Amino acid sequence: MTATTMSTKRLIVIVGPTGSGKTDLSIAVAEHFATPIISTDSRQFYRGIPIGTAQPDIDQLNRVEHHFIASHDLNQDFNCGAYEVAALQCLEQLFQTYDTVVAVGGSGLYVKALCEGMDDMPEADASLREELATRLRDEGLESLCEQLKQLDPDFYQKVDRKNPARVLRALEVCLSTGRPYSELRTGEKRSRDFEIIKIGVDMSRDVLYERIDRRVNIMIEQGLEQEARSVNHLRHLNSLQTVGYREMFDYFDGKITREEAIELIKRNSRRYAKRQLTWFRRDPEIEWFNPSEREKILEYLNQRFAH
Repeated sequence: MTATTMSTKRLIVIVGPTGSGKTDLSIAVAEHFATPIISTDSRQFYRGIPIGTAQPDIDQLNRVEHHFIASHDLNQDFNCGAYEVAALQCLEQLFQTYDTVVAVGGSGLYVKALCEGMDDMPEADASLREELATRLRDEGLESLCEQLKQLDPDFYQKVDRKNPARVLRALEVCLSTGRPYSELRTGEKRSRDFEIIKIGVDMSRDVLYERIDRRVNIMIEQGLEQEARSVNHLRHLNSLQTVGYREMFDYFDGKITREEAIELIKRNSRRYAKRQLTWFRRDPEIEWFNPSEREKILEYLNQRFAH
């Protein structure tokens, strides 16, 4: 497909914190424009964990065509770079049929990969990745953060030190290349041959946190504990280093009670939401709405399309 024809295409990117109603909004927008959805959620890619990752349910999947939902096995390392390549290939195919596609998710780096591109980073050796995952399990995240501080003090100051995936990836690059991770990050924005329109959803903290707590309760009712038990033997995998599963694994190990695990999932989900908002608020291209303002959002999109 030529750049000329691609330039008439549009990608509507919907972002926001966990529990903010992105999925319902994305389906409403996709149905309005009769178009498919691609996910930018770094955990919804994986099969076998639909409850803890809040994947769209069967009804939602039947209403709108989705891509990158339960598309990968848990042991597949689907990092940002691999996602960028796969998502752009998917978009090129979809744009042959549709003028508009909706992307939705709260994983900032994956949204960035789709919209701007990622730096070309070397792939880590599988044995190194396994070694770091074992250390994370045995020594805890603080030990790995200390090593990152020694190897790359600049990135240590910037990285979310409560996010194991970010810390592990930076360490992988430092150890496999012998160079600081921050040195290899160019931050150059790649051009895309389609228009990108970004929508952010947010609400008052009290309402958001109440929604998050309620959603965790629903996940527990749906069987999050049983889901976590079914993947307990795979807990070392990067795909399971995430809120909801880490707390359950600690409960299975007898480190905390079931009630404590549930409360920690709520607390850590609220903290994650706060970090997501901090990330997305830095992007001046995002137009913010309350997720209940669907008519206003559609009106804004129609205005953008008219330009």
